Amino acid sequence: MNDSASGHRTADAGVTDRFVRGVDRWVSFVSSHWLGVLNVIFLVYVGTPFLAPVFMAAGATLPARIIYTVYVPLCHQLPERSYFLFGDAHVYDLDELPPEVAEEDILSRRSYIGDDEHGYKMALCERDLAIYGSMFLMGLVFALRRRPMPQISWKVYLLFVIPIAVDGLTQLVGLRTSNWWLRSITGMIFGVGTVLFTYPFLARTISEMRVDSQPRREQP
Repeated sequence: MNDSASGHRTADAGVTDRFVRGVDRWVSFVSSHWLGVLNVIFLVYVGTPFLAPVFMAAGATLPARIIYTVYVPLCHQLPERSYFLFGDAHVYDLDELPPEVAEEDILSRRSYIGDDEHGYKMALCERDLAIYGSMFLMGLVFALRRRPMPQISWKVYLLFVIPIAVDGLTQLVGLRTSNWWLRSITGMIFGVGTVLFTYPFLARTISEMRVDSQPRREQP
């Protein structure tokens, strides 16, 4: 009986050790390649919405609708605030959409993905595409720089936040209506500022953690 219990404890300890080693390897990989991991995440996140209209135009409606559905919790996907592909124009005001769509409430309009005349919308709105697209591009710049990129202060970061806050909030409360190029520009400014504020901090913090985790040599 004791031998059986001891065997179970040994097996459990082996599983735990393998799990811990696996976690350690994963943490080590991410800490060594964190910038590449983030760049891949942003590339996939901002690139996949382009596939939705491509699939729709090709007649592959199932994968297209899967992409739209996956991004529903992540973006409002309003057609009057989204880019379109394969149609008469790349952007549409509300009154340029089909009448039956323009007359719907804001929640119902989200389900309109396009048609043969107007083309098909991307699964992320104009502002979100600008934010995450600029973060991906700035991540590439960060990776290609030979010298560390200096971190901007939070006061300077506010200068990157204010344009998108003003544009978004004034539209939200009904003071004015934004347009596609303002959403794109303010989104890009915010994305660039976010990378300048966070990535140097991440690089410095991860570098310090890796140094602290290395075994210290004893002085003779």
